[in-house]
Parts: sequence; structure tokens; C-alpha cells
Amino acid sequence: MAIDVLLTGFEPFAGAATNESWEAVRGAAPRLREQGLEVAAEELPVEFGPAGDLLATAVREHHPRLVVAVGLAAGRHGITPERVAVNVRDARIPDNAGASPVDDPVIAGGPVGHVTSLPIKAMVAALADEGIPGSVSQTAGTYVCNDVFYRLQHLLATDASLVGIRGGFVHVPDAAVVDAATASRALTRMVLVAWDTSTDLRRPGGAEH
Repeated sequence: MAIDVLLTGFEPFAGAATNESWEAVRGAAPRLREQGLEVAAEELPVEFGPAGDLLATAVREHHPRLVVAVGLAAGRHGITPERVAVNVRDARIPDNAGASPVDDPVIAGGPVGHVTSLPIKAMVAALADEGIPGSVSQTAGTYVCNDVFYRLQHLLATDASLVGIRGGFVHVPDAAVVDAATASRALTRMVLVAWDTSTDLRRPGGAEH
């Protein structure tokens, strides 16, 4: 049976006790249910391959109208919806299974990149209205976050049974920059904007570097 929204976050990694992405999802899911949306939430492993496999299984099981995957980008200064997923695995640190791929494709023979189908500029504008720092990001890196983002967009672009599902990826910064309650509120607002917005705002959101 189809649901409205699928949210995903990640388990802890690199020795951390928690992962801000999953905390944001855990907080946003009940808020969205209070708004009348049927929501499923999945915690993904920080592992190249299995994370994308689990996400694909969840998409096919729930057949949501909207998918928002969330990851942690420590060091960023705000919440950042991602524009482009790239077909590259290049790990600076091992994943939670010890894998460290270098210059490998996410999907052999897949296109160089996939662009999100979320209204990322409208989502950023909503953050500004809430006084929450945010901006459009042009890259999700080359670690497991990008791996999941690429797998999601490739799945939605190539599986005819999933036509009409929109999806994308959002990075949250560490809790010292945006605390868990604010991140959950921000994610809730962005999902509601994505739910109600079919055509993105036409406004500057690029970067010079």
C-alpha cells in the first residue's frame, strides 16, 4: 500500500554515539504525521552498497509519493538540500563495514550524475523564513551519503513501477551548529514544502566554487 513520505537517516559512524541525520528524522516523522501525512522512517547503515539496497527495498515496499534521505555533513554551517548526485565512490575514511572504495562507480555504466527532483530552492527559502541557516549544496561528497543519493535518483529514473515518485537528499550539520530540535523542525518544514511544491522557485542558489 502506498504511503505519503519515506524518510531515511543514518546510524552513527566514525566512533560517534549518535547521528544527527537519524535524530532529525526521528523528530520530524511524528510532526509530519500530526500534519496528516502517512510517514515511514528507516535508519540506514553507513555502508557502501547495503545502505542503498535497504533504501531501494523501502521505496519498493512503501511506494511513497516523496522520499527524503538525510545525512550528516559535519563542518557545514547550515542545512543543505543537495542538487546533484555523482556516480563516484571515493572514501576518505572506511565505512562501518571497513570498506574504502576509491574512484569506483556507484553503478557501473550509470550516468555521471542525477539531479534531485525536490524543490530545493523553495526548501531553502522556507528555512530562511524560519530563521534556520540553510543553502543549496551542489555536491553530496563521495561517501555513503552520495552513494544513497545516487542510488535513490537512479532507481526513480529507471524503474518504471516507481514513476511519479519524487526524491532527493538533505544534509544536516552537527548538533553544535543546528541542535536536534531545530533540525527536526527544519526537516518537517522542508518536507511539507516539497509535498506542496511541484515547481521550484527560480532564484539564485549557485556557487562560485
